[in-house]
Parts: sequence; structure tokens; C-alpha cells
Amino acid sequence: MAVSKSLLLLFATSVFLASALVAESAPPAFFVFGDSLVDSGNNNYLVTSARADAPPYGIDHPSHRATGRFSNGYNIPDLISQRIGSEPTLPYLGPDLHGQRLLVGANFASAGIGILNDTGIQFVNIVRAPMQLAYFRQYQQRVSALIGVEATKQLVNNALVLITLGGNDFVNNYYLVPLSARSRQFNLQDYVPFLISEYRKILMSLYDLGARRVLVTGTGPLGCVPAELAQHSRNGECAPELQRASALFNPQLDDMLAGLNNELGSHVFIGVNTKQMHNDFMTNPSDYGFVNAKTACCGQGPYNGIGLCTPMSNLCRNRDQYVFWDAFHPTEKANKLIVDSIMVGSSEYMNPMNLSTILALDSKIK
Repeated sequence: MAVSKSLLLLFATSVFLASALVAESAPPAFFVFGDSLVDSGNNNYLVTSARADAPPYGIDHPSHRATGRFSNGYNIPDLISQRIGSEPTLPYLGPDLHGQRLLVGANFASAGIGILNDTGIQFVNIVRAPMQLAYFRQYQQRVSALIGVEATKQLVNNALVLITLGGNDFVNNYYLVPLSARSRQFNLQDYVPFLISEYRKILMSLYDLGARRVLVTGTGPLGCVPAELAQHSRNGECAPELQRASALFNPQLDDMLAGLNNELGSHVFIGVNTKQMHNDFMTNPSDYGFVNAKTACCGQGPYNGIGLCTPMSNLCRNRDQYVFWDAFHPTEKANKLIVDSIMVGSSEYMNPMNLSTILALDSKIK
């Protein structure tokens, strides 16, 4: 409980500092890349099964409608936007992102994608990482037509970027089916370095496109999500193979980010330890107001971890008591706790610095 009180104190301090910073200057543009954990609705505009466009998704969103977010309400990008004093970033494929709204930033994320282009092939029509980067390039061309090339370059250089990739490369690729193509090509110890090397290329492409402050999330505890418990757990224990995968992936991601920062001579890439963030409230759920840290709020079967969340699914009454909304994704309450750690977390959670520190440093540079 002492840890929880400390976090609340840090949170209160960060709210004051962030509010002061926003009052002094306009918030930075915000760009989002990645998968379903951060997709705010791009897949609604694609012919794919990887969509969250039907109830009860969005049940706690202010609109009380399914928005394409894989959440009962807000997702992580929404909550970061709120904390930096910005409007929410709109999905790049949506019809509302035009004119002055472009200057707020854009969300390019697409549910189902991974680091590798063959991840999520069962979803067919999704915006894979190379296409997200191509859309970012196109975005800059559109903004240049509004404010000019130099102003666009400055907007992007001063922007905050969030990227979330990696989990699907295990869940929806390597471990998708027994004897998957990738598992026949690589043993796990060799697959992870291959993923890291491919991720490095994506991050350097972001840098080449002007990104200078990039939050890079690791994978959460992959073996502990309701979908994996439903398939592999008898007594609530996490699936060991997927836990081993995240235990290999996250430290190698941290090392790669540190190496990139050393090469670039700047803290461009910030590691976000989402696995430890999840572990905190899954290990001691009552400290954070949770009652259930294993069963999804919405779903069916063991742990509500089988299939999609649909109008016919079991649905919990109090979403704030659950860590997981559906078989894979956190509730809005859990997302808020993750964003709290992004804002004020120690180096155990945010390496080399948290978002409040980034905002403070960047406000001095402007």
C-alpha cells in the first residue's frame, strides 16, 4: 500500500507540473503507431475482422458507442492526450482528420499488426508498420501544404510519439498455431533477436521521418491475459512459454533502445516497462481497486477468454474492478494506471525518464 500512496503523491505532483507547462505553451503534436492496444479506430475503415466497432466496446466512452478502440472507454493514447492538455489524436483513415485538426497529430495504429509483415495475416486487411510509416510521410506532405515545409519539420521534431509493437508477433504469429512457420524457422532464443533487429529498422525509419521523442512500450505479461489462461491454465497460472517470450523480448528491447540513443547522442527513445506496470496491479490488485485480475470483463468461456467480446458475451457490471476488458486488452481503469506510470514512473518503469520530465525538459528548449 505504501507504493500505491507514493504513486498517488507523484501523480498529484505531475498533474500540477503538466498543467503549468500546458498553461505556458501549446502541447506538442502527438503521433501514435502500433497495434490494437493503441488503435483509436483506423480498422473501422478497413475490411477486416480485427475491429472493435460493435457494442459493448465503448460502453464507458463519453459517447457510449463503439469507437474502434479495444476498450470499454478510453485507451492509452486518449489518456496521454488528456495529460498533456491536448485534444485526442484522430485515426488517420477517418474522415475528420483535416485542416487544423492535423496539427494536433494523428493516430496511425492498426489492430492486429506486429513488427513483422507476416504477423496477423489472418486479419488480411490491416495497416502494417511500413504502411503506417508511409502514411506518416503522407501526413507531413498534407501539413506542409497547410503551414509550410519548415514549420512542419519543427512540428514533427517537437512532437511526442508513442509506438506499441511486439505482442502480436508472439500471440498472432509464433504461437498462433502449433508448428507455425516462424516457430519452424526459429527457436525462441533466435526469434527474439530477429524481432529486435526488425524493430530497430522501424524505429530508425521513425527517426529519419523526424521523430525525436518516442515512447516505446515493451510487451505486457503475455502469458497472463485471459485468452492464454483460457487455453493453457488450470489454476490461474500464467502460460509459461509466452511469459518466457516476454522475459526475453523486453530486456533485449531495452538494450536496443539504449544502443540507439548512444548512437544518436540523445534520449530519443524512451523505454516503457508495461510488463512491470501490469505486474504491479495483477500481483496486488486490491491495492489499485481491482477485484479481478485474471478474468476478462467481457467474453465467454474460461476466464471469459474465448473468442471476441460481442453483445452476446458475459459482461461485468463494474468495469473498474477488472484489469482486463476483453481477452487481450486492459480496461480503461488499467489504462489510466499505465498512463500514471508513464507520466511519473521511476526508471524501473520509464527509462531513461518519465513523460513529466520530458515535458519539462522540452518546455525549456522551446
